[in-house]
Amino acid sequence: MRTRNSAVAALLALPLALTGCSAFGVGGDDSGDGVTLKFQSLAFQDTTIAATEEIVAAWNADNPDVQVDLVQGSWDNVHDQLVTQFQGGTAPDVIHDESADIMGFAEQGYLADLGPHLSDETTAAVSEDVWKSVTTSSGAVVAAPTLLQSYVVFANTDAFTDADVEVPTGETLTWDDFQALAAQLAEGDSYGVGWGLQQPTATVMNLSLGFDGTFFSGEGDATAIEVGDAELAVPERIHSMAYDDASLDPVSLTQSGSDVLPGFFDGRYAMYVGGNYIAQQIAESAPEGFNWAVLPPLAGTAGAAQAANPQTMSVAAESEHVEEAAAFIEFFMQADHQAALAQGDWLIPASSAARDAVAEQTAGENGWEAILASGEGLTAAPFQSAINYPQWKDQYATPALQQYLADEISLEQLQQQLTDGWAELS
Repeated sequence: MRTRNSAVAALLALPLALTGCSAFGVGGDDSGDGVTLKFQSLAFQDTTIAATEEIVAAWNADNPDVQVDLVQGSWDNVHDQLVTQFQGGTAPDVIHDESADIMGFAEQGYLADLGPHLSDETTAAVSEDVWKSVTTSSGAVVAAPTLLQSYVVFANTDAFTDADVEVPTGETLTWDDFQALAAQLAEGDSYGVGWGLQQPTATVMNLSLGFDGTFFSGEGDATAIEVGDAELAVPERIHSMAYDDASLDPVSLTQSGSDVLPGFFDGRYAMYVGGNYIAQQIAESAPEGFNWAVLPPLAGTAGAAQAANPQTMSVAAESEHVEEAAAFIEFFMQADHQAALAQGDWLIPASSAARDAVAEQTAGENGWEAILASGEGLTAAPFQSAINYPQWKDQYATPALQQYLADEISLEQLQQQLTDGWAELS
């Protein structure tokens, strides 16, 4: 059986093997002499760093006149760092970030329009819904979407067997069925679900789309917030599971996902909800003999929709080499490159060709079949184009959701705090 690591190794070797047939040829004849592009990467997994380095090395070997200088950044402070860089005129040519963070910068004119520079092949490989997440209100495409995350339900299949409960199959898992499963699986000191929601906003915003919960409408300075039943459906259901039927451990709601994972391993939780990338930790860290699966995507009244908040590759508008930087991004977007990066981070490639490559290389094992399926429901969400969203998330939404999920405020108070917080920023 081909292991995940051997599959990644094979993919990492591809960029060097395929450089001779690069769309940009050898020698960078059209790029001008002596160009050096600064690429600030946020890759942090060893496997993803290695994949990124291989892609850059392949580009540099093919394009001696347009060299890419790889600089390591961090997800922990990328927003503040970019603010400083843009204001100081020191932004890297090629910027790695995520769509929910870059749109504010885009509306302020800090990012170049990549639309004229990306090929039809690259554009067609990514769905229109995902492209919307990186397109401004004026129609500028300010990034290429690379990797995507979804929220999935992991199952300890032995716990299902012990409780005589069938492991769900099919295209989706409704919230009603998920809640019923959690109640069936809760027994004694064990809970049906452990859910690390120490930082709850992104999870709530993403899953709310399954109930048509959009939170925001309008564009730019005219963006308005609406927190109604649809927007409150996800936090209300989580709260009910924790405090009404005791199927979800309320303590887990105050913890990070990594803090909750050991309880999933030792049988305290029959199910665990987290980003799909957690599959890597489960595959590599679970006790010997631990049997697990990824359940079908959670579906609300509006289906299994989740917000597409892809990792992105942008070009600084102030760059003197926008065309060359866009050409590197086009190279970065090749299916074999994206497939290697996806397996390194255990994320979903935005490119359909890359998803096909991951499916083939992994044979769907270790949850990959369900993980890739969960990417089918990813779509652009209004909060991604709300300029003040990052500030609202940190200052108002996260504290309010933390209080509600700790049973310290009512649903009505949560609704008021979310609404008033946006008003403070408008």
